Amino acid sequence: MGNDKLPYVLVIIIQAIYAWMFILTKAALDAGLNPFVLLFYRQAIASVVLLLITVATNWRTSLKLSYMVLFKIFMLALIGITVGLNASHIGLKLTSETVGSAAFNAIPVITFFLAFLMRMETLNLRKSHGIAKAAGVVLCLAGVGLIAFYMGPEIPPLNHHKLFHPKRSPGHSEVHSNGTWTKGTFLLLFSNVAWSLWLVMQGFILKDCPSKILLTTIQCIFC
Repeated sequence: MGNDKLPYVLVIIIQAIYAWMFILTKAALDAGLNPFVLLFYRQAIASVVLLLITVATNWRTSLKLSYMVLFKIFMLALIGITVGLNASHIGLKLTSETVGSAAFNAIPVITFFLAFLMRMETLNLRKSHGIAKAAGVVLCLAGVGLIAFYMGPEIPPLNHHKLFHPKRSPGHSEVHSNGTWTKGTFLLLFSNVAWSLWLVMQGFILKDCPSKILLTTIQCIFC
């Protein structure tokens, strides 16, 4: 396999990892785990692992960051991680792992729209690539809306592992109401907007903090 195809393979692997993350997260939330507690442990573990890597590879770069750059990174972490992930976990608790995964796929569309508003992307509908971009945006949003808002008949899982039938907490309702489902869906979409804004703004922050691993580590610690 050539190096030109490696990024596409990595994207597919990352999407598969995210899909399993939504399944495991939903199972943990349905079993009674508090979404804020889950996020705390998730970010704490990530901070420790990334901090060890950063100290071993980029400790000299971290000494050169000014207070203004650190403040910008803090605001970036507040928007993309603290707000975005908390809204995502609460929305996932109110809906399902399928909706969470489907809503997550709207991030590229929202990111493109925000980048277009900030003139980081262009859209020329007179060219074939511009038409392809516009068609991709419409189809993606239509697919996300269909999966998120259409509550059809339940399809039994092919795999009958207990992961797909977690033990429900005493206060958990098996069937979500339409209002709860809609509220959870909008929370997921809100988290995607925060995450997309986080992705776009990182392009500006990286001008002051050239190390991506250092930027990610500081954000994990701040959030």
